[in-house]
Amino acid sequence: MQVSPEVTPDRIPAARKITLLGAGAWGTAVAMALAGRHDVLLWGRNGDAMAAMAASGENSYLPGFPLPPQLRISADFDAAVAHAAGEHGLLIAACPVAGLRPMLHQLKDKAIGNLVWLCKGFEGGTGLLPHQIVQEVLGDTVPGGALSGPSFAQEVARGLPCALTIASHNAGLRGAVVSALHGGTIRVYASEDLVGVEVGGAVKNVLAIATGVADGLGLGLNARAALITRGLAEITRLGTALGGQTETFMGLTGMGDLILTCTGDLSRNRRVGLGLAQGKALETIVAELGHVAEGVPCAKAVRELARRMGVDMPITNAVAGVLFDGDLPHVMVQQLLSRDPRAEAA
Repeated sequence: MQVSPEVTPDRIPAARKITLLGAGAWGTAVAMALAGRHDVLLWGRNGDAMAAMAASGENSYLPGFPLPPQLRISADFDAAVAHAAGEHGLLIAACPVAGLRPMLHQLKDKAIGNLVWLCKGFEGGTGLLPHQIVQEVLGDTVPGGALSGPSFAQEVARGLPCALTIASHNAGLRGAVVSALHGGTIRVYASEDLVGVEVGGAVKNVLAIATGVADGLGLGLNARAALITRGLAEITRLGTALGGQTETFMGLTGMGDLILTCTGDLSRNRRVGLGLAQGKALETIVAELGHVAEGVPCAKAVRELARRMGVDMPITNAVAGVLFDGDLPHVMVQQLLSRDPRAEAA
């Protein structure tokens, strides 16, 4: 169930101590958006890079967007975690899924008030969702949740409006995050459906690669609409099989995030698909991006998970075939078009 935020202008929450662990584009954008309202610290592991950021007032991942003067920059992990300690602090893990487990191990035995993660995807090798990784490493000792939704870092850094969802089984954590983050140009909703929110945020990246391939091959807007719609059906099938709620996939973290990532020019995963359609090697595309494209490792993890669970995901399988099996993009399209619709799940 998703509920509307209830923070009104006459009930503005007190400032909180917030730490962003991860100084990539998205972590930096969130830090920038919150720095005017809270005591925000942005941590990155590369000391030289963080020093350069503090000196220049700009992150190389977000060129042209000056950092707010109130934003604190640090490469001291212990100090960054301590900054957000206590029940009123908020620690936000802004790393890729591949980096979540190592970061959580660093957090073990440290005082943590509330933990939120921004990563979207399934862990390579284990096929686990982020909340399952958190459970394995930290157990139930820390209130935690996933912050997700349709949001490009560049637009958030520019101060343009966006709407996000905080998903958690902990009502107190949901309330704390809505209270802290909702305001200005950011609207934050709350959901109990942690599985559904995380599945939607993960699988939409795979579908964005497929849409990029279709657009790169010049297949037209009809094909794009069909891919997005059938992609939503795939996300919903897998998500409900894992325990997610159907209505979640019709909301911000399902349909909303899918539409944005499949159609927006700022989408890294869509750009992977465009590159594949041009005949570029995957290694070349990723190198040109200069950022992580989560849909690439996610495609392999989702294909394996869907096979184990017996969930029909033809578009995901086709994308994984192009990425990892040497299938050609136009062959992928032919395979999808030749499927008998009478045998395909709704």
